[in-house]
Amino acid sequence: MTTWEWIVVVAAVAVALLLVLARIRRRRAHLKEQFGPEYMRAVSDVGTGDAERRLGGIEQTRKELHLRPLPAAARERYLDEWRQTESRFVNDPRDSARAAEGLVLRALEERGYPCEEDSERLVALVAFDHPDVADRYRHGHAMVENVGGEQGTENLRKAMLDFRSVLEDVVQGAPTAA
Repeated sequence: MTTWEWIVVVAAVAVALLLVLARIRRRRAHLKEQFGPEYMRAVSDVGTGDAERRLGGIEQTRKELHLRPLPAAARERYLDEWRQTESRFVNDPRDSARAAEGLVLRALEERGYPCEEDSERLVALVAFDHPDVADRYRHGHAMVENVGGEQGTENLRKAMLDFRSVLEDVVQGAPTAA
């Protein structure tokens, strides 16, 4: 090969490399914007490459779902059920908090989210449309699981606040992007 041929080959490889890097940057920026805090959480859990592959899969799964807004009657039913659940908190905080979490999961399922055994996958799917809700749900779930000692009732109260926020966002209708 002549010198000019080598220069052309090296330039072509450099251009191809720059295009690949630009594509990676665009994809990363897209995932950060779409998933919000969920992106950073995933990266801190498993590293950038694995997180981006996982979130890319979640994004693809989410795009295949047919989410629907809840009819007005269903929204009212969930909000009425929430008020009943909340009113039981004083007498049985643990049962009330667990019922609140169950109510959130039923609302998600009725909206069209899959009933997942893997709650982390479900939360990540929800984070696609409701990025801030994912952290609230996780926190509420952790508070329900962390009941004991002097902080037990306080943790359940915090869980109720988190689940109320999640439920209100989920039953409102259309997904909200980051």
